[in-house]
Amino acid sequence: MRKSLFLIVSAIGLSILFISWGATGHKKISLNCTLSFNQAMNQFLVWGDSLQIHSSDADDRKSTDPNEAPKHYIDIDNYSEFNLYHHISQNYDSLVALHGLSYVIQQGILPYATKTTFDTLVACFQRLDWRKAMLTTSDLGHYVGDGHMPLHITNNYDGSLTNQNGVHSRYESTMIDAHVNDIIYTGDTISFITNVSQYIFNYIYINHTYVDSVLQADVYAKQLAGNTYSTAYTNALWDKSKGFTTMLFKNASHALAELLYTAWVTAGSPSMTPQSVQQLNNPSKIKLHCTPNPFINSIKIEYTLLNNNDNISLDVKDIKGNKVEMLFTGKKLAGTYQLLWQPKGVKEGVYFITLKTDNTSVSQKVVYNK
Repeated sequence: MRKSLFLIVSAIGLSILFISWGATGHKKISLNCTLSFNQAMNQFLVWGDSLQIHSSDADDRKSTDPNEAPKHYIDIDNYSEFNLYHHISQNYDSLVALHGLSYVIQQGILPYATKTTFDTLVACFQRLDWRKAMLTTSDLGHYVGDGHMPLHITNNYDGSLTNQNGVHSRYESTMIDAHVNDIIYTGDTISFITNVSQYIFNYIYINHTYVDSVLQADVYAKQLAGNTYSTAYTNALWDKSKGFTTMLFKNASHALAELLYTAWVTAGSPSMTPQSVQQLNNPSKIKLHCTPNPFINSIKIEYTLLNNNDNISLDVKDIKGNKVEMLFTGKKLAGTYQLLWQPKGVKEGVYFITLKTDNTSVSQKVVYNK
């Protein structure tokens, strides 16, 4: 894939505002992938917690990397060849030659980014870079999860074409946060994937067929509850969609397990050493935790520093990376600190709280509802 895939391109579609499945859903998908590990993959069970912790790293990068957002979606029904033949070119350069780079980026590059991340994972295994392999698997799991969220693979991503604005968040975040424990998965047999690109596009095509199902469930729940914000609405949405939603979650976890297994075997099935496991489990120099999330009036921010006299900054940015508020800047001793952010004059929506030190940084996505 050419480097142009990752060039900064303006006029990115509005669908970058939405984050598939939210943090709760992505954690569920990443953790459940371990349930399908076969005996040969037992060494990867040590990754379980780490895959959860880093399952939304790709979302966090959106606030600082303008090339990241298009990797999370594809408005595939904006391609005439998809509407006519139910497929588009699996070759990125061919797609760009046919439609132009700016158009392709604007529609999103999810399946191509997924394949690129898979290739990166193979390279990590080949050079025995285990920590990078774990982080890359976390990114791969995020993109696989996006590919199993129907509203991330359609131009009607937020229901604007059917007068259902806001359905994206209602389905992927509000409903999943309330019913994630109702999604039960015990694992399944995995196989080596002979054609990874075809595998990725196949599940994109299949999952696109559930777009109408999500929209119909939203209509049903709204009619039953008389609104789109009550517990009655959320429960009705779950009742109507739980069958295919549970299947989408199971399929995402299974696909991640198969892609991980295939990347590992392709790289020659290398073995972890005790040293690499120790390196993987070394604690981060900083920690950040924000609750409740989503929040209405205020959110508590707790962060931990392990180094004395670190120069730190703690700020809030919007989805486009614009700074909304600087919460703290200066030196701090090692320890755990808390503060309260009470937005004033800020619109409701998705924001990123970012903690930076001299050597590292960490971000958390938060959702503000007035």
